[in-house]
Amino acid sequence: MKYNGVSEVNKLRTVLVKHAKDAYVSQKYLEKYWKQYNFLTCPDYERAIEEYEKFLKLLQLNVDDVYFLPEDESGIDSIYVHDPAVITPKGAILGNMGKENRKKEPDSMGEYLKELRIPIIGQITGNGKLEGGDVVWLDEETVAIGIGYRTNKEGIRQFKQLTKDTVKEVIEVDLPHLNGPQECIHLMSLISPIDNDLAVVYSKFMAVSFREYLLERGYKLVEVSDYEFHTQACNVLAIAPRKCIMLSGNPETRDKLEKEGVEVLTYIGDEISHKGMGGPTCLTRPIFRTTD
Repeated sequence: MKYNGVSEVNKLRTVLVKHAKDAYVSQKYLEKYWKQYNFLTCPDYERAIEEYEKFLKLLQLNVDDVYFLPEDESGIDSIYVHDPAVITPKGAILGNMGKENRKKEPDSMGEYLKELRIPIIGQITGNGKLEGGDVVWLDEETVAIGIGYRTNKEGIRQFKQLTKDTVKEVIEVDLPHLNGPQECIHLMSLISPIDNDLAVVYSKFMAVSFREYLLERGYKLVEVSDYEFHTQACNVLAIAPRKCIMLSGNPETRDKLEKEGVEVLTYIGDEISHKGMGGPTCLTRPIFRTTD
C-alpha cells in the first residue's frame, strides 16, 4: 500500500477509520464506559451508527480507499483513529497515549497497519507521550507538534530521532492548560490547514510565536468564534486543497471558508463527535495523499 503522511491538505486517497458499531459495540457497552472515557454524555448507539454511515458516505464519495479497523478491546475512544499513530514517508510511528484509557490503541492499530503492509518504524516509549492530534505537517520537511497533557517533550525527542532522515524542522508549540488533563486539547483543536496558505484557527488559545510563524509562512488565518470553537468549528478535515469536511452547526466558520473559495461538506455528529469531543480529523487517519 502507498503511504506518505507529510501533508494535511493534498488530495486524500487512502484513509483509515473505525466504524461506530465497532468502537461503541452496543448501548450497554456505552452506558458502562462513557463516564470513564470522559464523554460529555452517553451516546445513543443506534443514532451514532446512523450518523457514522452518513459521515462515511461523505468519505467514500471523495476518497478512493477507506479501510476499517476491526472491533477489539481498545475502548470507545478508538473511534478517534487519528491519535494512535503518525504516518511518515518511511512508515508509521506508533504513539504512547497521554490518556490512560487509550493505552491499548497504538498496538492495536500497529497490528492492522502491518496487515496493510505499512512498516512500523518505531514507537514512542517510556516516559514519552505523543498523540497524532498534536502533530500537524506544514510541508514534507516541517512539522508542528503541540506540547500539552497528551504529548510531551520526551515524546517529541523520540519523534525527532525516528524522523531525522526526513524531517528538517520540528516546531514545538505550547498548549493551554484550559480545564486540566481530563479535557483534551490537541494542537489540531486549534488549527486545521485547508490549503498550503489557508488554515482555520482559534487564536485565543494559540501560542503567539506559533501564530506569528504561520503568518510569516504566508498563511491566511480563518478565525473561529468563541461559540463555534465549542462546537468544534476548528476541527476541519481537508480532503483536497480548499475542499473539506466539517461538523454542521458552524455557519459562521463555514461562511468564512466559502468566501475563501473553499468547498465545505458537512455532517451531523451529535453522537459520534460532540459527545466524545472528536471532529472529522479525529475520526480519520489519513494514510496517503497526492498533489493531483
